[in-house]
Amino acid sequence: MVGSAIMRALQGRGYKNLICRSHAELDLTRQRDVEEFFEEERPEYVFLAAAKVGGILANDTYKAEFIYENIAIAANVIHTAYKTGVKKLLNLGSSCIYPKFAPQPMREEMLLTGVLEPTNEPYAIAKISALKLCRYYNEQYKTDFISVMPTNLYGQNDNFNLETAHALPALIRKFHLGRLLRTGELDLVRKDLKRHPIGFGLNGEDISDMDSIIRVLKKVGITGEYVTLWGTGEVYREFMHVDDLAEACIFLMENYSYDDIGEFINIGTGTDVKIKELALLVKEIVGFEGEIRYDTSRPDGTPRKLLDVSRINRLGWKARISLEEGIRDTYQWYLDFQKEG
Repeated sequence: MVGSAIMRALQGRGYKNLICRSHAELDLTRQRDVEEFFEEERPEYVFLAAAKVGGILANDTYKAEFIYENIAIAANVIHTAYKTGVKKLLNLGSSCIYPKFAPQPMREEMLLTGVLEPTNEPYAIAKISALKLCRYYNEQYKTDFISVMPTNLYGQNDNFNLETAHALPALIRKFHLGRLLRTGELDLVRKDLKRHPIGFGLNGEDISDMDSIIRVLKKVGITGEYVTLWGTGEVYREFMHVDDLAEACIFLMENYSYDDIGEFINIGTGTDVKIKELALLVKEIVGFEGEIRYDTSRPDGTPRKLLDVSRINRLGWKARISLEEGIRDTYQWYLDFQKEG
């Protein structure tokens, strides 16, 4: 999601000499492959957007994968960028690096001042390691590697697998499927299930008729009458459209160095929303007319995650896409993507 948004933004600015690889073409966890790629291509500027990511369930289930793969990616790319003389690198982190109970909004100085949220600690530690790598390579080798910490992101090319998705894309898909079930649009439901994995070990389940589809989706809390969401809905989250993040990253890459930014800088909107309010907004945009239920046996995660974005605002950048506009844009992209299949 992030990498494709940065590519679109660069192309929109007229940049043409762009080099990228898919995961199938280049496994960044393999040091030799990374070294060969950098030696062959010799990039001057690098956006490090690759990562293994997911929501609460994925983070809490695949702990070893999250810490190993993300540390390996960061170590291989950052070290090889130094070895091959990259002029500037921008490393993308995550707001989960902050302590679980950090004062709100979270300032950059809050890093490592308290315990992390247990459900995403492995991912957070990997992201902290990446920004520390950038800092210490700058100090020892005089590189210009900068790190940014974006808030929760959403938008085009997001992950809609219900097992591994973040909160907002999961809400969009759950309400979308609930609406289709409510209106009896069986063919569209089946098409959706074939295009996007459900997760939870249900991808191979029979979906040959309406009864089987209803049975499968009910297992993940989706019916025509109600949609079940995880947690209490009482926690707060900040959300930013990925196109805003892309603009911020290019703005920083073009105008500022490590000496200007310091160890890292927050990127966000500066406003947050309660999950219950977000759910109602997505429900309205998607057009689901059923009930919202909450499974309070499931974890909420961190009570609140709001970034202090005063530093990047002072540098001259502010987010421009409102939450409602961004959700409508993302849902329309999702519908268009479904039509393509």
